[in-house]
Amino acid sequence: MRGCAPWLIALALAAAACGGPTVDLATGLKVVDIKTGWRDEGIVEGQNKLVPIAEFKLQNLSDQPLRVLQVNAVFRRFNEERELGAHFRAVTQSEGLAPGDTSQTIAVKSNFGYKGIEPRAVMLANSQFVDAKVEIFAKYGSQQWKRIAEYPIDRQLTAQ
Repeated sequence: MRGCAPWLIALALAAAACGGPTVDLATGLKVVDIKTGWRDEGIVEGQNKLVPIAEFKLQNLSDQPLRVLQVNAVFRRFNEERELGAHFRAVTQSEGLAPGDTSQTIAVKSNFGYKGIEPRAVMLANSQFVDAKVEIFAKYGSQQWKRIAEYPIDRQLTAQ
C-alpha cells in the first residue's frame, strides 16, 4: 500500500491541476450588447447574397477566471432543426476572462444564407423570406458545450 501512495497523490494533484473549478456557464456567463442582422456578402453566382450575423460580448458573472473560453454560434431558420450555418470562435486563451470582466466584441456569421436577384433590402421584405435565429453555446476548459442564449436575427442589413 505504501508503494501506491506516491502514485495516488501524484494522480490526485494532476487531476486537480487540469480540472480546476467548474463554472456553470448557463448562470456564470452572460451575453451582452447583442446586435444581429443580415450581412451583404456581395454577388455570388450572379446573385445578391445575404447571411445572418451576430455581434456580442460575454460577461463573466462567476467568481472564477474563465481561461480557454470558446463559443459556437449555430444559425437556424425559425422552426427548423437543420443548421443554416455555424461559426466557432476562441474567446480567450491563457489570459482568461476575469470575474466581472467583459470580453471584446465577438462577431459570428453563417457561411450560408439567401441568394436572390432582387436588391438586398427587397430580399428582406420578400414574403418568401424565412427569419432565422442564432443559438450561442459556450465551452470553458474541458467542460461540455452549454447553450447560453438564443436570439432572433433582426430583419435588417448590418453595416459593413
